[in-house]
This record gives sequence, C-alpha cells and structure tokens, in this order.
Amino acid sequence: MPGVNQLAPELGVTRKTVEAALRQLEHDGLLINQGPGRRRLIVLPNGVAMRPMRVAILLYEPTDRHLEYIIELQHALAEAGHSVVAVAKSLVELNMDVTRVSRLVKQTAADAWVVVAGSTEVLKWFCAQPRPVFALFGRREGLTIAAMGPDKSEALAAATRHLVSLGHRRIVMLCRQLRRLPKPGSSEQAFLDELKAHRLPACDYNLPDWEETKEGFQKLLRSLFRVTPPTALIIDEASFFIATQQFLASRGIRVPQQVSLICTDADPAFAWCTPAISHIRWDSGPLVRRIVRWAATVSRGGMDVKQTSVPAEFVIGGTIGRAT
Repeated sequence: MPGVNQLAPELGVTRKTVEAALRQLEHDGLLINQGPGRRRLIVLPNGVAMRPMRVAILLYEPTDRHLEYIIELQHALAEAGHSVVAVAKSLVELNMDVTRVSRLVKQTAADAWVVVAGSTEVLKWFCAQPRPVFALFGRREGLTIAAMGPDKSEALAAATRHLVSLGHRRIVMLCRQLRRLPKPGSSEQAFLDELKAHRLPACDYNLPDWEETKEGFQKLLRSLFRVTPPTALIIDEASFFIATQQFLASRGIRVPQQVSLICTDADPAFAWCTPAISHIRWDSGPLVRRIVRWAATVSRGGMDVKQTSVPAEFVIGGTIGRAT
C-alpha cells in the first residue's frame, strides 16, 4: 500500500486523515502493518482474487505511444500483473468515428480499455459497453466513467492574467477541434472568461477554428499574421508549439519581442531550450497510479467511476515579453 507521504497530497487530504483511514483498513483486515518504516501489505478478502486483465490503451494519435507517461503506464500495469494489448489504430486514424471505434473494439481481445482524449460521442459509446473503461483526458464531463486528467483551468487563467498585465490585448489560443467543439472545454472556457474579466474581446479570433491537418495549421498561422497579428499565442501541445516556432522563424518574427508564446504542456525537449519555454506543467505520476488502482478494482469485479484531476501550474519562461 502506498505510504502516507504519497497518499496525502494525491488524495488532497491531511496526513492525519490518511493515517486514520489506513488504521481503519487494518482493523477491517484489508491491510497488514509491517512495522515502522515499512509499507502496509494489502490483503484480499476471502474468496476475492485479482484477475489479471488484458488492458487495451486506445491512443489519441500514433505518436502518443512515445509519451513518457504512456510508457510508464504500460510498465505499471504489467508490474501489477496485467498485460497491455496493442491496439491497431488510434482515434485520429479512426477519425473519432464511433462506428469504426466499435469495429476496432470488437476485433481487439481486451478485458478493459483506457481511452486517451476521447470525444464525448466516443466516451458515451464506451460507457454503454460491458467492458470497464477509463477516460484519460477527453470530453468526459457529465459521463458516468472513471476518468482523470490535468486541471489546467486556473493555470490558463493565470497565464492569461500575466499576458494582460504585460499589455497584451490580442491573445489567441490554438487547440484541437476536440477542445473547441461542440463547446469550449473547461480550460479553454477559463481562458475566454479571463479575457472577458479584463474587458477584452473573447470571440472566434481568440479561439479560432481550423482544419486539423498540417496544411490546415499552416493556413491558420498565415491568416493570423496577415493583417492583425496576435501579440501572444497560447498553444496546446508541444508538437503545435514547435510548428509555430518554425513558422515564426521562417518569417523573421521574433519571440518574445514581437509575439509571446506559451505551451499548455511540458516537453522534455524544453529543458534544452534557451530562452526557457513558458508552459503549463503537471505531474503524470498520480495519473499512472490512479489507472493502476482502477485496474485493480475492476479486476476484482468492483465498480469505479470516480473522476479526479491533477493540478497544473503556470511556469513563466523567456518566451513571454511585453506587448509592443
């Protein structure tokens, strides 16, 4: 069983509360105290055993398989006794089409599913299936589904406030269609609300629509910088951030002298960048542990549809400057 130092911040409660809960679990015979400095052992009730499962991870796009937390999750599930099933296609390759997702699920031998960044329609379909499912990110609001992801709302609001304090008035956020439609996600709405709080326009210019292809992204950037260029860009995902940097460099647009940049995610490559990249950071460790606990619960025949979040923070770097 994880110790108090790990559980207290992960659950958002005090050490005293965690200690009381662990003592109660010991009293109920579910934990064995091994003495000072040693972790408690988990004891399954008589007749209840963990059933190793085949867990399929349905990625958002093929490159997600190289993400550090996806690799950590695969190792953690294997260490817990489960096997990770390779899935032939990603949601992007399936065009987020429920019919095609349904066909893929039927063709995949899996006992449980982890769905990365699913749309509302895709996650609704999974909720109606008998197999347990965990939503990693995605539009899970209002659905009865186990889920977890970073809560970037306050961090994005803080980033927007910081830009406004530096004189920025034309602030644009670039994100995927999944985060914009049919209505802005919680983080995107926090960005728009912060603009409104400072009596700035919050319209299609600030959260533009675009075709989700390489060509569509380049077309969007060209249109933004053609007439009334933004003084600051908040860019979702490191891949889009890098593409934006390349676009600006090819046109001699200097960062942060002419435009400020913020990425909504951290990336290992940022550690090599000078100046430091302004970004939003969150810890993937609790996310991995949460999914492993969910797998343990459903493998024993239990029910787990709890939705939790990981706090995120805004990290100021050298890619932000005053508006000119």
